[in-house]
Amino acid sequence: MRRNRQRGSHLGLLLLASQLLQVGLDNIPPVTLAVLGLNTYLYLFPAAPLMQACVSVQQAYWFKDWRRLLLSPLHHADDWHLYFNMVSFLWKGMRLERRLGGAWFVYLLAVFSLLTGLVYLVLEALLTELTQDPSYSMTCAVGFSGVLFALKVLNNHYHPGGVTYVMGLPVSNRYASWAELVLIHITSPGTSFIGHLAGILVGLLYTAGPLKAIMKKCAEFVTANGYNSQPGAYYSSTGSSGYSGIHGGYSGNHQSAPYYTTAPTASYTGGLTEEEQIEAAIRNSLNDRGQSNQTSAPPPYGFNLSEEATAEEIRQRRLRRFDS
Repeated sequence: MRRNRQRGSHLGLLLLASQLLQVGLDNIPPVTLAVLGLNTYLYLFPAAPLMQACVSVQQAYWFKDWRRLLLSPLHHADDWHLYFNMVSFLWKGMRLERRLGGAWFVYLLAVFSLLTGLVYLVLEALLTELTQDPSYSMTCAVGFSGVLFALKVLNNHYHPGGVTYVMGLPVSNRYASWAELVLIHITSPGTSFIGHLAGILVGLLYTAGPLKAIMKKCAEFVTANGYNSQPGAYYSSTGSSGYSGIHGGYSGNHQSAPYYTTAPTASYTGGLTEEEQIEAAIRNSLNDRGQSNQTSAPPPYGFNLSEEATAEEIRQRRLRRFDS
């Protein structure tokens, strides 16, 4: 992050508002829109000064200020930092929320936000021990891009084989996160390489590790104990029929904004979304809605159980939700 927040003319905020209006608020799923709104609100009205919101080994572990794990992903160094992160999240959120459903997407974001901070602390602590350099433990990071790297891994997992343009270079989706990690670090030395790496590792824990299974077990436990008795409380997966505005072979420049540290010379990287991509996203989103209405597909944000459903039917539906 930067030491001093550069508010300036709020050009980043204006561009973000313009981007949302071009896409259309009605075309943005509710959880994605709510997270965009929350990040923007906390930029304008921060819950804590930036130096009290960033996360570091020194502040979180040594001084036991664990609330920083909750604050750091939701605060940004300046309006350009916010803009690039939120534009990146807009496209990832639209795809993933349509596929996973709103309830699971909220769950996913909460877990990813917390784990990204924890993995960041572990990596910085390890570097401190290996190098005997205490500066690693004092490096304070802030921003949503660690979570965005985790979402990028998940998004590329669901859409393998395509090509993403990372800073103008065509890269297979399979390696896009790693390429972006290196390029951002090279072009913006003040950004947190460890913060972005932590996000990638969390994403891999979900796609190739035990995290997804653990999350499902926790959700099953909550449901079994009656805490989620409302219809539609579970996530539903629309599978391949989910939002298709940006396909696996999509080419764009939606890299995450840097996860800033206290380096005073941090610079920003990223690119604006092209008009053609926005228009295609809107058209495909509207087409998906029309197809959903014609085929009586289940609602994308949860299942509605009928009152006549038997216990066995309920059990089978729960299994389908977690297997999807």
